[in-house]
Amino acid sequence: MTTFHARPVDPAALKELRDTDDAGVPARGYRDEEGGAVLRCCLRLSRVGERIALVSYAPLRRWAAATGADPGAYDEQGPVFIHEGECGGPESNGGAYPFARPGALRVFRRYDARGRIHGGRLMELPFDTCEAFDTALSEAFDYSEVALVHVRAVEYGCFHFEIRRP
Repeated sequence: MTTFHARPVDPAALKELRDTDDAGVPARGYRDEEGGAVLRCCLRLSRVGERIALVSYAPLRRWAAATGADPGAYDEQGPVFIHEGECGGPESNGGAYPFARPGALRVFRRYDARGRIHGGRLMELPFDTCEAFDTALSEAFDYSEVALVHVRAVEYGCFHFEIRRP
């Protein structure tokens, strides 16, 4: 069972992204012919035949706008997959962290309340991915300055999900 709560992209942000993404580009949906795209709206892999879109998303910028933080140069945007239309959000995953595949490389990027990077951790996920995530996140939040953690894939730098201070 997970200790921390993985946050999908906020529904209000999804509504905006399905129109125009954070790079100012109109979203373009398509039928997923292969499946396996990492969906940030519902924190699962896409299924063959689903309508999805690849959009540019700026998670730290959106968090900063809501909290009054100023991430400065740490503000970044990148590609994420979402459903083209509304979805039901995350399904029950049996208490596991999303996209936790043994052998995958993940970076746990820590941010303080100002939106500045406060260190991070690189990890190759072991067989017991839940314990590894719990350990990395506990270590991150041991620093009182850490307000949130972004979990990203190392291979492409893709944002997977956010964990906020419990």
